[in-house]
Amino acid sequence: MNILKLLTAATVLAGFAFTAPAGAADKGLVGVAMPTKSSARWIADGDNMVKVLKERGYDVDLQYAEDDVPNQLSQIENMITKGAKVLVVASIDGTTLSDVLQQAADQKIKVIAYDRLIRDTPNVSYYATFDNFQVGVLQATSLVKALKADTEKGPFYIELFGGSPDDNNAYFFYNGAMSVLQPLIDKGVLKVGSGQTGMDQVATLRWDPATAQSRMDAILSSTYSDKKLSAVLSPYDGISIGILSSVKGVGYGSGDMPMPFVSGQDAEVPSVKSIIAGEQYSTIFKDTRDLAKVTVDMVDAAMNGKEPVVNDTKTYDNGKKVVPAFLLKPVVIDKTNWKLLVDSGYYKESQLK
Repeated sequence: MNILKLLTAATVLAGFAFTAPAGAADKGLVGVAMPTKSSARWIADGDNMVKVLKERGYDVDLQYAEDDVPNQLSQIENMITKGAKVLVVASIDGTTLSDVLQQAADQKIKVIAYDRLIRDTPNVSYYATFDNFQVGVLQATSLVKALKADTEKGPFYIELFGGSPDDNNAYFFYNGAMSVLQPLIDKGVLKVGSGQTGMDQVATLRWDPATAQSRMDAILSSTYSDKKLSAVLSPYDGISIGILSSVKGVGYGSGDMPMPFVSGQDAEVPSVKSIIAGEQYSTIFKDTRDLAKVTVDMVDAAMNGKEPVVNDTKTYDNGKKVVPAFLLKPVVIDKTNWKLLVDSGYYKESQLK
């Protein structure tokens, strides 16, 4: 009986040894610093990063800073103290990490900027993101398509919203969008009723929906008592929901006041539901599963002293160096193709009903 038990135990242990990730015992710790759980998008990013890293045999320290910069700095310092071999950082404010990343460099820890470029430090090894300029191009193009502004004379009244001024991506989104919209504004086909243009006027600190809603309320009150709003450039789904709440509050979406066409980004569930319901017009799908895989490929390369695959070595100058980057392709989603989110396995259809 004792021999049988020993054989059984050996078989079980052999099974565990066979199924464990190769190199799991010696691949080391990866610190993953995410900005906030207030956006479903960042929760998905964190979950996907942990899943892929663990599949590759790494230990993971995942931390969320809840949009508090000192908290994120403390979390990264703790990761360094714990002996992280690589840091993956989605920064809250990309200009505040110079000192802590110097600590990482002193320990020969590689740093990968995740989705948001880290600025003003030479201690960023690589950058994994989506083509952020193209995100803006797609957002603006979707609005032009909805308005038929490339064939109709207009004028169509549009308002512009930007992302957080401390997030480098926000400028790429805005500049990409304006590369499409500005020629139509110059022609008079599009008119910004409020006159508010440029990131110094349209930025939304911390991407906050309430801040966007308040600004939209003020614009509607001051500018649109005698004209109709046709479209709103919104860089992010949370901001889009705030804008939609504002316009619905003054009667858009009922009677002779059709909803303005509102863009978005991140394909968050509330916004996809809104698109299906005919309220928000479009969003941008950035498959965070793919971004996680690209990032972990960078981690693997960094751990093994190799150069990771990149496809951009010119665009992302952080003020101290041009950071080698891998850019993934974003996809525009509207009412005609939202099922792509289900067919790709990103969401279950039941989540969107």
